[in-house]
This record gives sequence, structure tokens and C-alpha cells, in this order.
Amino acid sequence: MARFKLYTAIFVVLMGLSTTQAVVERTGMVDFDAPGTYWTAFGVILVLSFVKATFVATYYMHLRWEPRSVTYLFLGGLFVALALTTAAAYSIL
Repeated sequence: MARFKLYTAIFVVLMGLSTTQAVVERTGMVDFDAPGTYWTAFGVILVLSFVKATFVATYYMHLRWEPRSVTYLFLGGLFVALALTTAAAYSIL
């Protein structure tokens, strides 16, 4: 029963973060004409996405209860994926 309450609370937090992210996108913070607002909205959305991904990996992917070696393996794969994405973005820009 304790896990049910925990997962319900995490789901509510994730929905709140998703709603906040949608509000940031829809309220006009992403105005391509005004300088700086795009990068502010980009930063806010990036932080919200990072927090959501951390919650999902920690609780829904059970990394919290796995041995540390599995967590390190997951983080290594994530680091490689981010490095490849950054390299691909650099070549596009």
C-alpha cells in the first residue's frame, strides 16, 4: 500500500511538471521575435524535462532499488547518448 501512495504522488508530480511545461510552451514564452525569451523557455523546458526523466528512471524504472552497478551502467549509456546528441547538434548548427 505504501508503494501505491508513492507512485500516485510521483504521478501527480509528473503531471504537474508536464502541465507546467505545456503552459510555458503555450503562454507565449516561446516568442521567436523577442531576444532571450526563446532561450529562457528552452532552459525552463530542459530543466523540467530533466526532473521528469529523473523521476521516471528512479521510480518507474526501479533504479532506486537496483544495485549501484545497474545505475552506473544506465548513467553511462545516458552520457554516451547525450554526447552523440551534442555532436549531432553541433554538426547541424
